[in-house]
Amino acid sequence: MKYSLTPFLVVNPKSYLYGEKSLALAKAADEAAKKYGLTVFFTCPFADIRLIRENTEEIVVTAQHMESLRPGRGMGHILPESLKEAGAEAVFLNHAENSMTVAELCKTMQRARELGIKTIVCADSVAEGLAIAELGPDILLCEPTDLIGTGQTADDSYVLEACGQIRKVNPEIAVMIASGVTTAEDCYRVVKLGADGTGATSGILKAPDPALRVHEMAEAIARAYKERKSERRQQK
Repeated sequence: MKYSLTPFLVVNPKSYLYGEKSLALAKAADEAAKKYGLTVFFTCPFADIRLIRENTEEIVVTAQHMESLRPGRGMGHILPESLKEAGAEAVFLNHAENSMTVAELCKTMQRARELGIKTIVCADSVAEGLAIAELGPDILLCEPTDLIGTGQTADDSYVLEACGQIRKVNPEIAVMIASGVTTAEDCYRVVKLGADGTGATSGILKAPDPALRVHEMAEAIARAYKERKSERRQQK
């Protein structure tokens, strides 16, 4: 599958959904990707990767974690080749709920590059984000860990600082700001301020209609990104 990395939405049900319920939301995300013309990453439990890949067209099926393991011994560990074979095209790494050592993160990112798997790497502060930026992830999710799931978003100054500083290190990295993002308005704000994309867990799953919330967020991101690009062209 060929897709433009930006703008993007990450639909991240974590382990709250699995099987048919996960697939139902994935199909809604697939429709949103088609309708609004943006990239939608959809995370799911490892056992659901093939199910979701075989029943969707546009979303980027995303593994929630990976290890640097190579084929051979490694009982109970997560083999990158198995994720790729099942249909994963991207992977989350170093999430606050599954953090990694620097050494393992480096090795795992290299394994992802070998297999053509996009990396979404998490940092819990701008300082950590700058360090991880040196490793060259495809997407860097820079969010204060203490805001995850609170419904309280990072303030404007944090978004501006994170995006600006990370792009100084490596302008090729797509920057994601997502902590506390709950509504379509939250999505619009962080992307209009400079983020390339955003995403949510509780903001989607706790909505009265999660499928509708995905569509609302996708539309807001696409609109904010288009407006931002237009304003930049006018300033030149």
